[in-house]
Amino acid sequence: MSGGSSILVTGAEAFSARLGAARAEGSQVGLVPTMGALHDGHRSLIDRAGVDCDLVAVTIFVNPLQFGEQADLDGYPRTLEADLAACEAAGVDVVFAPSVEEMYPSWPAPVATSVRVAGVAEPWEGASRPGHFDGVATVVTKLFALAGPCRAYFGEKDFQQLAVVRRLVGDLSLPVTVVGCPTVRQPDGVALSSRNARLSPTERRAATVLHRALEAGAAAVAAGERRPAAVADRMAAEVATEPLARLDYAAAVDPDDLSVPAALDAGRPVRLLVAARVGDVRLIDNRAAVPAPAPAPAPAPTRRPAVALSGALGGPEV
Repeated sequence: MSGGSSILVTGAEAFSARLGAARAEGSQVGLVPTMGALHDGHRSLIDRAGVDCDLVAVTIFVNPLQFGEQADLDGYPRTLEADLAACEAAGVDVVFAPSVEEMYPSWPAPVATSVRVAGVAEPWEGASRPGHFDGVATVVTKLFALAGPCRAYFGEKDFQQLAVVRRLVGDLSLPVTVVGCPTVRQPDGVALSSRNARLSPTERRAATVLHRALEAGAAAVAAGERRPAAVADRMAAEVATEPLARLDYAAAVDPDDLSVPAALDAGRPVRLLVAARVGDVRLIDNRAAVPAPAPAPAPAPTRRPAVALSGALGGPEV
């Protein structure tokens, strides 16, 4: 990163041209797509991009295509001035903050072309929020097309989104390296999210139950539980201890395709997922877990060699 002032760009062509010019000069471009309301989780992505790349670009765009309910879209925090200051402080080189009409010229008419990722996008968040990942895949494809060859940084906190983007890039052979970065948590374990700002103080305390549920699931896996349903039940039981939380789903899944395996294999990583509403705010979280290897079989007992005796039992031969 340059460490100078961030350059704000609102036009798609100008954004594409600026990143293209940087590559022409030999720069590695790092892209951090966001919807704004930046927090320390986003800062960790920016910092990682700054270590890896010569130029860091942050996109700030509240994408209407990934919201199923108008109220959810209307309620999403928009803090552009604060976000620009945060980018400046982090040393971001370029901030792309387009209008909806800039990204979707036909808006508010329906977008004629959209991108759908089958399989990995369908369960969990895909089932709970129909159309959500179509909106994510469409805007990410457009951002990648504008940015050109780059390294793109996404947080593991939205693990299914990360899996969808990886599948999208692989299937469409896009010239983008997708980099997943660890979830940033507050001291009590709550994952950083722009949605946390909508929680009342009481709800914010209740939100710790998602992290506790994941820890309970991981403990079950570490203790030798190999049934995914039993691990999910353990997480669900923990969420049920919090009166303000209403479980959407809890699951132990394959981290590559998010399917539920028949059994958890020793030594093979699994991803634990949980989603719940705390008050009126829907929260998601996840963590990795690795089943411990099966204990090695105990060695067979060794038999002492037989000793040949001569003469009568109990004394020497005479």
